[in-house]
Amino acid sequence: MRYFLIIASALFALGAAMTFESTEANAAVCADGVVRAGCAGPRGAVVVRKPAVVCKTVWVNGVKVRRCT
Repeated sequence: MRYFLIIASALFALGAAMTFESTEANAAVCADGVVRAGCAGPRGAVVVRKPAVVCKTVWVNGVKVRRCT
């Protein structure tokens, strides 16, 4: 009898879980690469190119410093 109750409760839990419908998922996934960054969502994808890195050598208090922006 106990075995029957365990199986019946498991089937009832499974049936209850299956009756609820899942709603539409609106997830977005983003990635950041070396050259580009991009995001993909339910309505499509977007890719953005990163600006080029520019390095300059400047003098700060008599010391040569390389600055990249």
